[in-house]
Amino acid sequence: MSLAFAFLAKGPIGWIPLLTVGLAMIFLRETPLARRFAFGRGLLLMLSIVALWGIPALIQTHGQFFVVGIGRHVIGRSLATMEGHGANSFGMYLLLLPFYFVTIFISFFPWSIKLPWLIRKGWEKRNIAVKDPGYSGNKIDNYLIIGIAIIFIIFTLVRTKLPHYTLPAFPLLSLLLARHWVHQRTANFKAIAIVTACLWLVIALIVPPFIVRSFPAYGLFQESRDYLRPEMQFGAVDYQEPSLVWYFRSRVRGWMTPLSAASAPQFIAEGGPRFVVLPSQLAAKIFPNQPPNWKTFSTRGFNIAKGKRVDLTLVLKPE
Repeated sequence: MSLAFAFLAKGPIGWIPLLTVGLAMIFLRETPLARRFAFGRGLLLMLSIVALWGIPALIQTHGQFFVVGIGRHVIGRSLATMEGHGANSFGMYLLLLPFYFVTIFISFFPWSIKLPWLIRKGWEKRNIAVKDPGYSGNKIDNYLIIGIAIIFIIFTLVRTKLPHYTLPAFPLLSLLLARHWVHQRTANFKAIAIVTACLWLVIALIVPPFIVRSFPAYGLFQESRDYLRPEMQFGAVDYQEPSLVWYFRSRVRGWMTPLSAASAPQFIAEGGPRFVVLPSQLAAKIFPNQPPNWKTFSTRGFNIAKGKRVDLTLVLKPE
């Protein structure tokens, strides 16, 4: 059931644990795993749950659920750079291959400071396993390493790159680190763990409300929220970050439509209330003479995903 829900939430990447178990059976020669996991019945249950939601979604969206969800956001992100997250040339693609092996020291911090030590300990245990074929502890390590490696290899080869793509590997990496680190505990280990957990909890509760104020989508939403109506449609030009959907979909039922500078005027001219979010420098060119009842909101913020400041304008047609 968890694999079915993982697919519905994140797409095919949610099925990576199946690949991990399959490769573990092959490389670790653990054929009894097949009987223990009851793959036949499990796969049937998983596909049935996916179908209960997926088939109606395909029908309701006239096939766009597959075209956009799988075609654009899975295959498209794998073969081409989307929304500027990644390399636009083959040379830059090669230079970015080590991307996740560098960013992990930030995204997995503070535990990442123990990764060099973990690699050394893993190598030592590998040597023990070579000398003692009956040593079974290494199989658990290998299973975790296989799962971690699969995720890092897949997203290293994918052209679109974002630091959080490798987060599914972190539970496995945490278990691997904990297995080895637990034997190195000092007298203050428990106190340090509690203090660290409390510190991160405080950061998680206090810091985000301050950071969110720098998000341009949040600023536009706060300025325009009193004019938003559930039946509105909205589009975006040259700015299609998920934050637009997160904030505006809380008030608007329509889905965000990706637009170009050429298609934006036609989109907003269609019947019904709607609005367009676009860079401020384009707003004056695309909508130079706005009707008196239209509303315009502008804000500046920081696009964390691209690491640069942006100026955005929201042009709203109330009717």
